[in-house]
Amino acid sequence: MTPLDPAALARFQLRRDKEATMSVKGLFAHKLERMSASPLAFLRGAAPLFYDVLRTRPELAKGPPGTGWLTGDMHLENFGAYRPEHAATNDADATRAVFDLNDFDDAIVGPLFFDVLRLTTSLILGGRELGANGVRVLDLCDLLLTGYVRALAGGAVPEKLPAPIAKLVLQVKDRPLTALLDARTHGHGDGRRFTIGPRYMKLESAIAKAVPAAFAKYVASIRPEERGEHADHFTIIDLARRIAGTGSLGSLRIAVLVEGKGGHDGQWVFDLKEQGVPSASAVLGAPKLDPALRVVTAARACLAHPPRMLGTTRLGKTALFGRRLAPQEDKLDLTHIADADLEGLSSTLGALLGRAHRRGATKLPPKRWSDAARTALVDNAITLAGIHEAVYLAVCKELRR
Repeated sequence: MTPLDPAALARFQLRRDKEATMSVKGLFAHKLERMSASPLAFLRGAAPLFYDVLRTRPELAKGPPGTGWLTGDMHLENFGAYRPEHAATNDADATRAVFDLNDFDDAIVGPLFFDVLRLTTSLILGGRELGANGVRVLDLCDLLLTGYVRALAGGAVPEKLPAPIAKLVLQVKDRPLTALLDARTHGHGDGRRFTIGPRYMKLESAIAKAVPAAFAKYVASIRPEERGEHADHFTIIDLARRIAGTGSLGSLRIAVLVEGKGGHDGQWVFDLKEQGVPSASAVLGAPKLDPALRVVTAARACLAHPPRMLGTTRLGKTALFGRRLAPQEDKLDLTHIADADLEGLSSTLGALLGRAHRRGATKLPPKRWSDAARTALVDNAITLAGIHEAVYLAVCKELRR
């Protein structure tokens, strides 16, 4: 077994983050602030480290069979409620909402258990935020794996959603478009502009000049039934550099405000996000598929109801994944989940991942994962959680200097 030095890994992580965020002033400090909030926040922002550990400790990268599309960065907060793409034919369709996996930036084809291992590790690290002690968390891990294995074998996701998820879905159905515009822009009608501040920065002029052509290519890549026939809907009103996420901080993200359906509150907001080599490439090798197309392909493979207006484009040599933002994109707030909902939540999250993996599988397991395989996976997750917590504390120690 190869020993790992938490202090050395912490210094390596800090160097990696500093290099990734150096193009934007103040972004390095912002990322460190987010990652130092908790061990789970650190895991969220350090996906490459997870796979570096698996490469260094190959015994942890062994697990039960099954291959297919992975999210690559699976954790408790990479699920969310949103309105999916569809051709709305009635009012019920127009407000339809789902809760599912919602981040495929690190997607890659590989062993299915990698996602399960990372999700289980996140559950262990998030135990304190959920208000659960170690014994309870391990019970929740068992429920998560039971839900996953059942769904991977073809079982359905529970019809009755746990209260926290049902609440998010209801919020999504009720929240108007103006909530998104008012939170991100100022002004009215065609006079709206992005509000410069923590969420948006002024976009460099050299990049801004190249955006219209790149955005037009993105629009052309959207499925026709989603794009519609009204070209004026995509007339650009304003641009900004978007600051969002944790692990992706430092990547180029361009916010595009367009005419949409026009009028006082009819504008649309789009996100064009830089894509590169997925984190799991450290173990699996870099995929040959175009980075942005990889993200779209994975989302469509794994989700029965993908988010709206997925597409791809390029800005010079940079691959960009695009989507339309909506006010109806809510993630679980782990600090406000009732104790009585933890079992149902764990089982449901496992089932959602199992369902996605079944849809996106290239080779399903010949039989259900054995109890021994599941026990070994939890044991490996415990080890990985311990390593990440140690590196997290070592990072915090470095920040005190």
